[in-house]
Amino acid sequence: MASVTFRNVWKRYSGNTVAVEDLNLDVVDKEFMVLVGPSGSGKSTALRMLAGLEEISDGEILIGDRVVNNVAPKDRDVAMVFQSYALYPHMSVYDNMAFGLRLRKTPKATIDQRVRDAAKSLGIEMLLDRRPRQLSGGQRQRVAVGRAIVREPAVFLMDEPLSNLDAKLRVEARAFISKLHQRLGTTFIYVTHDQVEAMTMGTRIAVLSTGQLQQVDTPFNLYHNPRNVFVAGFIGSPSINFFDATLKEEDGQLLVETQSFQVNVPAAKREMYSAHLGKPVTFGIRPEDIHDADYQPPGIVPAVIQANVEVVEQMGNEMIVYLEEKGKSFIARTDPRTQARVGNRMGIVINMDNAHLFDVDTELSLAYEYKQQEEKQPV
Repeated sequence: MASVTFRNVWKRYSGNTVAVEDLNLDVVDKEFMVLVGPSGSGKSTALRMLAGLEEISDGEILIGDRVVNNVAPKDRDVAMVFQSYALYPHMSVYDNMAFGLRLRKTPKATIDQRVRDAAKSLGIEMLLDRRPRQLSGGQRQRVAVGRAIVREPAVFLMDEPLSNLDAKLRVEARAFISKLHQRLGTTFIYVTHDQVEAMTMGTRIAVLSTGQLQQVDTPFNLYHNPRNVFVAGFIGSPSINFFDATLKEEDGQLLVETQSFQVNVPAAKREMYSAHLGKPVTFGIRPEDIHDADYQPPGIVPAVIQANVEVVEQMGNEMIVYLEEKGKSFIARTDPRTQARVGNRMGIVINMDNAHLFDVDTELSLAYEYKQQEEKQPV
């Protein structure tokens, strides 16, 4: 078991291309850390540097207390599961799982015990004599995981291992890998571009964009307290609604004025936002915080507005309603009983307690900036 530390890590390619920029990240022992971001964000490159498959341009990577920059991949005590699974087609499942141990000259009895124990825990013990071509996608994925398990590594590395599975199987596989982490009690570092995978599996999540680390936090905090516009927009599905806005004061109330509507800022957040009075801001509200006025949930801080209904998607347990007001389109996730109809105008309620405001220039959350300023104040 081991912690993992990225300390000022850079990855540069020829032509001044920077894939990873000054990455500082601490993964604690036995944690399930997810690296998430869009294509080109540097998440897979960071994982490959940790595995020893990519050279580090600058900085240090530590596994436990050992700097592994110049340690060969086979000596880093990590095991990696690839997107393609990378199974040998001419070998049986048993031989695929045993191959790495044979290279390390592990005793035959130990190999057999580990392979059969891993196969049983993964539910593939009846497949040990088959070839990869005889397996389904989900079964191949379990074989690839089993090959990593038998090595009993300090750290498991997984690079988008579910991307080749269909939607139903991905849900099952997510639960399977989470249970596997709990059972093994080992450090997992998991790369994905799918924010749903990240939110449902990670103990903590590191969000990357264009090689830069944007925020590291629990799924709950990433969702409720995003550090900047990118994190707020990337986490959540459907994505958060953004509006160009201005903060102004009227009759003693702090207001957010957009091109489509005007809403009150809750009194509890007035001090947090007052420094930006009169300045342009970005107003963000998630679809699940926009409700049909006829089915307003209790305990929220409501702001009532009107909007035109453009599209309605019936999801069974909820309704996805596409709205428009004064040329600006946005999305609501409403109670399934809503009477929203295309072409009609409806009253909606915005829960201002869960609204977000961002600085236009820095794209940082105003709540985050306020917290930073508070921390700088002398005690």
